Amino acid sequence: MGERMAKGKKNPNNTPRRKRYNRNARLQNAHKWAEQYDGKNIAKGYSNWFGVDLLCAITELEMLGYKFKQSYKKQVEQSLMARKKQKENRKRKAMVENYEDGTFYFIAGYTSNGVPFGITRDEMDEDEDLSRQSRSQESMPFFIDDEDLPF
Repeated sequence: MGERMAKGKKNPNNTPRRKRYNRNARLQNAHKWAEQYDGKNIAKGYSNWFGVDLLCAITELEMLGYKFKQSYKKQVEQSLMARKKQKENRKRKAMVENYEDGTFYFIAGYTSNGVPFGITRDEMDEDEDLSRQSRSQESMPFFIDDEDLPF
């Protein structure tokens, strides 16, 4: 058994081989799979079995000769686009919550990925502490009486 693992590629995340297939391999194995499939929605079953999105499943099944209504394909495309927009909105909202939750004192701008940059509240507090220390040192006299020395 150890000899077999040494020869082949290791799969660190234990993903089934069928979900790692490229399109050519999926199309070769899809005929046998489709003969054995007894569910109601072949596109959904193909999508789950081979680990591809529904639009890819429809495209590949059409390559194998299956027919789908144009309205169904349109509905799937709209669904995928809506899901993509929701994901982007969640990501953007999380980013805004993470960076604009009071950690920044001043946001100077945003990177190309939308991440803000500027001065954080901690940096501003440190700067204020340093300026207070320097002002308090300026107000101290430069000479010390002998009476104030402990020795």
